Amino acid sequence: MDHPKPPSSAASAAPDTPNPHAFTCELPHSIYALAFSPSAPVLASGSFLEDLHNRVSLLSFDPVRPSAASFRALPALSFDHPYPPTKLQFNPRAAAPPLLASSSDALRLWLTPLDDLSASAPAPELRSVLDNRKAASEFCAPLTSFDWNEAEPRRIGTASIDTTCTVWDIDRGVVETQLIAHDKAVHDIAWGEAGVFASVSADGSVRVFDLRDKEHSTIVYESPRPDTPLLRLAWNRSDLRYMAALLMDSSAVVVLDIRAPGVPVAELHRHRACANAVAWAPQATRHLCSAGDDGQALIWELPETAAAVPAEGIDPVLVYDAGAEINQLQWAAAHPDWMAIAFENKVQLLRV
Repeated sequence: MDHPKPPSSAASAAPDTPNPHAFTCELPHSIYALAFSPSAPVLASGSFLEDLHNRVSLLSFDPVRPSAASFRALPALSFDHPYPPTKLQFNPRAAAPPLLASSSDALRLWLTPLDDLSASAPAPELRSVLDNRKAASEFCAPLTSFDWNEAEPRRIGTASIDTTCTVWDIDRGVVETQLIAHDKAVHDIAWGEAGVFASVSADGSVRVFDLRDKEHSTIVYESPRPDTPLLRLAWNRSDLRYMAALLMDSSAVVVLDIRAPGVPVAELHRHRACANAVAWAPQATRHLCSAGDDGQALIWELPETAAAVPAEGIDPVLVYDAGAEINQLQWAAAHPDWMAIAFENKVQLLRV
């Protein structure tokens, strides 16, 4: 990834001047979940309505010649979704079947061909509903998040409020394994290698699991304040030694080195309100982005050795102010110069 442009490039446009690095698409509902396709210039967004009836909208954009007109919703490829999706993710293999996964009361897989983005394109089709409810129960525990395994794409790991993490074999539609991962609700999950994943929980811990030894896990971090939940986890796919985690009601981004469990190698403290989302750059080892209730998306460049972050911290290399609380962000793996943020009923596409 090229070195990010200085803060002025994304943040200095006058209020009445269109920002050449930011494009906005408004939808008729509040937005939470976001996901970029690895095979087409398409972004999926999920509504956040406290209701059974929610919506997944697909948006198209032009990564080469961006414009406000080219960033638009695709009504033919949008569909109804039961409950607000807590996460959306496309099949990470671009050449694989064009599937979009979603989580809410269950894990769902939708067939979403993206070779036709016209108004006459066929609508996405629900292919699978995967849940592990007990036979005698009418309900299953809600899913807080999931992650699709890039190295082994038949595997999707889900996180649930019932303290479990479940690994699904989506090719066969069966549970490969289910682990009681934490003492309280599991809030997020991320794959590292084909058989290794990590999770964060309301019990305040980050734990790493190896499917070759399901009886044990490694605690790589615990909240400094007892009973402070951990909400989000991002594993650096370009350098698997590093993770980033977010704590509830905290403005800090905690950077962890799994080789040195217990103490963060860095804490990033420039948000002025709670941090809500974090993502590593898809093709760079030392860049990550965070966003929060202060309305800011911050891109950070860590030193070559993360442990070299000084005690007073570091400043972000790019600051973007959305003007409203940012709920979510995603960095496009197929188009690493682009990321998306969600706030209120808007999705914004940002060039970095």
